[in-house]
Formats: sequence, C-alpha cells, structure tokens
Amino acid sequence: MAEYSYIPTQTVAENENILFLDGDRCCKKGYITHRSGSGVFRLKGASNGCKAIYRVTFNANVTVAPADEGGVLAPVSVALQEDGETLGNAVATVTPAAIGDLFNVSLSTFIVIPCGCCVTVSVENISDGTAIEVVNANIIFDRVA
Repeated sequence: MAEYSYIPTQTVAENENILFLDGDRCCKKGYITHRSGSGVFRLKGASNGCKAIYRVTFNANVTVAPADEGGVLAPVSVALQEDGETLGNAVATVTPAAIGDLFNVSLSTFIVIPCGCCVTVSVENISDGTAIEVVNANIIFDRVA
C-alpha cells in the first residue's frame, strides 16, 4: 500500500492534474514511481502471476476557484485517469450554489496491469470551463493481487 497527499489548497485549471507530494507512506519498492509535486503516477505490473491489480482510492475537498483564478460557477468534476483516459466508473461531479462551497468527493476503482507493463494514473479536473480549488487531496494505491 502507498499513500500520497497534498494538504494545502491548490488551484487546478480545467484539464490539469491534481498534484501530490511524497510522504512517509509512499512506495519504497519501486512498484509505484512518482515525482513529488507531480500529478502523475506510474504503476508497474511486476508480479508472479499474469497481472497485477491495484485498488486506487482518491479523496479530497473541492470547490470552484475564485473568479480571478479562472473559476466560474459551474458543476465541478474530477476523474481518475489511466494513461490519460478518463475512467468512466471513477468520476465525481458536484454542483455548488456559490463559489467557495466545499464538497467532499471520493473515487475508487481497480486497475489491472499485465505482467511486465506499466500504466500512468492521475486525477484530473474535467470540469467544463472552470478552474477548481482542491484541499486535502489524498490518493491510496493498494496492491490487491
């Protein structure tokens, strides 16, 4: 299991990744590589079987960013992405009544990686036309098989 977080508020433009820092619970075995301060993770399919399976769980508080930072009152959507493609079963959308209304969002899915392959994973702001603010971003990778 590995965990990455970014506690301070970060403004994330439309179609950009949420950033994470390495902490004391990041992967030390080389199965997950990440540059601290980046939003992209590389998961390796190293296993004794024919594939590796990871449960990926993301949780954060989100809101529309202030207008001077690109925020427009609109629904806020974030999604887990595998190799740059949105995973349809891992999308969260909330509709704030006012800029600054905080919502907690949570996403979880399984990612299957063939032995010897790698995939990239990220969490992206897929909101239509608005920047968002993200607070207490946390992502956990749990290798289940």
